[in-house]
Amino acid sequence: MTQLRFDDRVAVVTGAGHGLGRAYALLLASRGAKVVVNDLGGPPDGSAGASLTPAEEVVREIEQAGGEAVASGHDVSDEQSARAIVQLAVDRFGGVDIVINNAGTNPTAPFVDTPRSVFEKVLAVHLLGAWSVTQAAWPHLVAGGRGRVVNTCSAAMFQGHGLRATYSAAKGALYGLTRDLAVEGGNHGMKVNALCPGALTRMLQSSSKEIRDRMAPWKPEAVANPVAVLAHDSCPVNGETIEARGGEVRRVYVAHTPGIEVAADALTPELVSERFAEIVAAGEKDVIEELVDMRKHT
Repeated sequence: MTQLRFDDRVAVVTGAGHGLGRAYALLLASRGAKVVVNDLGGPPDGSAGASLTPAEEVVREIEQAGGEAVASGHDVSDEQSARAIVQLAVDRFGGVDIVINNAGTNPTAPFVDTPRSVFEKVLAVHLLGAWSVTQAAWPHLVAGGRGRVVNTCSAAMFQGHGLRATYSAAKGALYGLTRDLAVEGGNHGMKVNALCPGALTRMLQSSSKEIRDRMAPWKPEAVANPVAVLAHDSCPVNGETIEARGGEVRRVYVAHTPGIEVAADALTPELVSERFAEIVAAGEKDVIEELVDMRKHT
């Protein structure tokens, strides 16, 4: 089997000072990519503080192993700062081929006790951070004709976690962004996909001991393997969501149930109520939501 290589590719990895992002940066660099290691250096809940040290330490690991990397302490939640990450890649390495949006925070609180300002801060990192970094990189990704974007989503956007409404909502919005950019970018040879990772990292330090014990075997290094495939020139999919945890890798998708079909003027609240079991019942005729071919709508 031919090894997947990233020689002559430039990757921007946000949130790469610890955990998953660090694993992504190390793997890509070990296979030839030049990497911008971005990390604000603050605590997982995004409360305060910043330090370039985590990013610098990852860069040091990469360089000691013979790779090339540069550290970035820019804040993805600030538009100009996010754009500076991409500019650093251009200035140091000549362009951008891969963007992995991994930066995130994970505050925990009951919905009723969560101020809107906290939600806005989470959105600024998870959603707007990914938006700004990807938007800044977009011309370079288009110019290369094979740009790759990997957005970090979460099973929480489908399942809910409880006490993490800000996080789940932000990830759901990022899923929508991923799908739309896949349509637009696909016309330029790009592949834009999402990953729902499962790994025991700093982001879960506030979780219960039961959860931490269950996730202990789930290492960030394992998740980095499917990420490498999504970031590679040979990536076989666009607009998809892949879940990875431990040795498990699977596709996550949205589907219709067969539902019911009646004449529009026959539809009433009572009929919907009476046949609701049919409406929600899964079956072999579930239809996967495929990407829209934008060329047919322009």
